[in-house]
Amino acid sequence: MNKIYILVPLIGVLVFGGFYWNFTQKFDAQVAARKAVAEAELKAKQKHDQDARAQAFQAATDAAAKRKLEREEKERVEEAKKNAQLEAEDKRQRAFDERRRLRDQTDSLKKDLEVVKTEIAKLEEEKKHHLDELGFLQDFVKKTEANQKYYYDLLDKIAAADAARTAAEAAAKAAASKG
Repeated sequence: MNKIYILVPLIGVLVFGGFYWNFTQKFDAQVAARKAVAEAELKAKQKHDQDARAQAFQAATDAAAKRKLEREEKERVEEAKKNAQLEAEDKRQRAFDERRRLRDQTDSLKKDLEVVKTEIAKLEEEKKHHLDELGFLQDFVKKTEANQKYYYDLLDKIAAADAARTAAEAAAKAAASKG
């Protein structure tokens, strides 16, 4: 009986050892296979991550280039808009200045026109005055010429009367000396 206590556990250990040996061989192979699969999966995942990173980097680079082009286009459009706005403002300012200059010139010309009209009115008045004076002088000259003729005729009559009187006095003296 004492032998049974040793033999049964020893047989049990040997049977267990056989199963264990068989199990460990298969288990190590299974662990190695799992490890190989896990490593393959890890490498595939790393490769996939690396490819994804490369794609993300390329996408980011493309997006940055696209944003840069869009920004440059936007800046170009804004610059063109700004230039157009500045040009329009400049044209508006020039038109306003031109309008103000022309308005000032118009006001100046209106004032000059009023001055010229006033001078023309004065000249017309002066012309009328001179024409009236000329008419008066022509009339006066006619009257003066008529008066002159009258006075010459009168002087001729006076001279004839004086000559007649002198002749009459001389005849009276001659008659008084004869007589």
